[in-house]
Amino acid sequence: MSPTDPSAPSLSGFPVSDGGLRLSVRTEAWPIAGAFTISRGSKTQADVVVAEVTDGTVSGWGECVPYARYGESVAGVMAELQAMAGPLAASGLTPEALSERMPAGAARNALDCALWDYRAKLDGQRVMDRIGIADPRPVVTAYTLGIDTPEVMAAKAARAAADGLPLLKIKVGADNPLDRLKAVHAAAPQCRLIVDANEGWTLEQLADLMPLLPGLGAVLVEQPLPAGQDAGLEELVRDGRITVPVCADESLHTAADLPTLRGRYQAINIKLDKTGGLTGALALKAAALAQGFRIMVGCMVGTSLGMAPAMLVAQGVDFVDLDGPLLLSRDRVPGLQYKGTVVSPPVPELWG
Repeated sequence: MSPTDPSAPSLSGFPVSDGGLRLSVRTEAWPIAGAFTISRGSKTQADVVVAEVTDGTVSGWGECVPYARYGESVAGVMAELQAMAGPLAASGLTPEALSERMPAGAARNALDCALWDYRAKLDGQRVMDRIGIADPRPVVTAYTLGIDTPEVMAAKAARAAADGLPLLKIKVGADNPLDRLKAVHAAAPQCRLIVDANEGWTLEQLADLMPLLPGLGAVLVEQPLPAGQDAGLEELVRDGRITVPVCADESLHTAADLPTLRGRYQAINIKLDKTGGLTGALALKAAALAQGFRIMVGCMVGTSLGMAPAMLVAQGVDFVDLDGPLLLSRDRVPGLQYKGTVVSPPVPELWG
């Protein structure tokens, strides 16, 4: 599905050319509270790239998080964005035209969202109104627990439960995932769990764990097998051994990937850094709904500027995982408003 497909949300109202837009790009490092560990490793700061488009009076911003798993780097994303300065200065670009000039990924996300923000401020019309969301509502986001010892993860889960957080995302790897899940569930039995292996399991490991997951509070399993090595999921589906939905993350980037997921996955994780921005995310959401997938809207670890456009995609979906700012030592001001894990739509001073 393309962004102009009739079944996709309308993008009408963007001009064919804005003309004379200038682009500036910068990097920022945002400290993470402690360390964030998944099956591929740990990090202590979120390195983001911010794109600004301006006509000298009105400016729009977008944020992305380059991800090494997809062959991205801060330097590479900066170079991709800087290469777009000429086209922007010459004639302007719409989000639709941008998708023809740049591949889906972090760089296009930053520029796509900056263009949406710029147009909203220029016209005095919120992005939410332009895409037909008249009354966006607060959503409940998952709160992520990185990989640690079972005891530490249990203690964190207990604190989250005491704070009234209903949905936890539990990072696990190949090493003793069951012990960690048992410890978390025992400490927070009232919480629903999203289990995220980040490609860290084998098919045999998944098959062994599947019967146990419902009793541990799991409501979703995210990307258990490596992308490109997930055909074995079809066997579990055929045999009726899927006890909780399996969600594609690394196996999914854009709507073009959906046909290969049918018969394997029951849900998908939409991240703007994968789809190349709000434009691609809206198209992916429309296509996935039409094909019967359940939907999670997720994020990399970044600031509220990166989460703000995703909040619009997150309206009415099954699962939301936009807790990136909650994992940081500090966030932008103004940022998204979080009350526990209930997050409100962005104010115009932030984005859109």
